[in-house]
Amino acid sequence: MLVLGLDPGLATTGYGLVAGDGRDMRYIAHGVFRTAANQPVAQRLMSLHDQLAELLARYRPDVAVVENLFFATNVRTAMNVGQARGVLLLTLAQAGLAIAEYTPLQIKQSVTGYGQADKIQVQQMVRILLNLAETPRPDDAADALAASICHHHSARMQTLLDEYRGKATT
Repeated sequence: MLVLGLDPGLATTGYGLVAGDGRDMRYIAHGVFRTAANQPVAQRLMSLHDQLAELLARYRPDVAVVENLFFATNVRTAMNVGQARGVLLLTLAQAGLAIAEYTPLQIKQSVTGYGQADKIQVQQMVRILLNLAETPRPDDAADALAASICHHHSARMQTLLDEYRGKATT
């Protein structure tokens, strides 16, 4: 299963692709989509759509993971991220991809075992879990890889539960 993780943002959206079955995972690619701050918001959103559509055509992932929006203070940032997130979700849906969503706490818990882990801890675990020589950069891309890993872990757990339930009923 090839999982595309996305860490949404209007200026920078991180992406990370991880293949595997939840137990054995293999790094495929990571990076960011960037939009120009001097452009109108509508053009920036269109740019996000185009960049994601190009990535989907190139890698053809099986499922996509989008980090859930969580902001407590900055309303303007929340609105921008929410708009970017909406465009990403629409683009994924248009491509017919299954979409999973996880909170930052769920992603951190899955990758590090601790829901309050800091960015450095998450990045180091991403590096270790994917057997990378260096910590993935920038932060947005590392977060997207973490989201991909989270989904692999979640899918693996669901498979094990389904197998257990199947054996319990026979």
